[in-house]
Amino acid sequence: MVQRIRIRYAKRGPLRFTSHRDFARAFERALRRAGVPIAFSQGFTPHPKISYASAAPTGVASEAEYLEIGLRETVDPVELRLALDAALSPGLDVLDAVVASGGSLADRIDASHWRIELPEVGDAVARAAVTAFTSASEVLVERMTKQGRRTFDARGAVHRLEVIEVREAPSEVTAVPCAILDLVVRQVTPSVRPDDVLAGLRVVADLEPPVSPRATRLAQGTLTAQGDVADPLEADRVGALIGER
Repeated sequence: MVQRIRIRYAKRGPLRFTSHRDFARAFERALRRAGVPIAFSQGFTPHPKISYASAAPTGVASEAEYLEIGLRETVDPVELRLALDAALSPGLDVLDAVVASGGSLADRIDASHWRIELPEVGDAVARAAVTAFTSASEVLVERMTKQGRRTFDARGAVHRLEVIEVREAPSEVTAVPCAILDLVVRQVTPSVRPDDVLAGLRVVADLEPPVSPRATRLAQGTLTAQGDVADPLEADRVGALIGER
């Protein structure tokens, strides 16, 4: 392996229902179609060197999914991005590609920023539920896991939860009213997902949207002191600039 490339991609529209396993298969086919010189592991069953970082749940849209690939030849990351984007179906869109400068991609991701749309829920109702949630010291919810049904605190991982104006977050949802939640959640174990926060709103305020909510991951990265989520690829861009000097 002579080069590592880190990639940001999006899951949009109907392709948000693509499972992680389905995306992995589609991405490997795209690598072959694009002629990417992917490196393989050693042993009896070699696998392409691809590592994924905190994939979004099936059914959730995302503008900030990340993976890393190992290559046996050096490539131009811009040309690689264009070739892979053309080889994937519309809705699975490659947004960025940078040469890895070192360290672990997973170590640069400890938080996620989400937008959650609540069709047919008014802002006043949503704000009352959010106030009840954020005022609680603990909000216990249940989720079925591989180890069975598990109860955990959905409140502790939430750094920010608020209702924002529709004009601040353009939406494809046509229902009126439509409350929009702005959510920043820390990465903890077990992970707290948008559906867990919605379950918490149901627990503390009996908020039950009449139409299925729609969640979109806007960013993943390190939680800054200002409460923003920093781009995990920024350090690689800086490293590339330093290397060019």
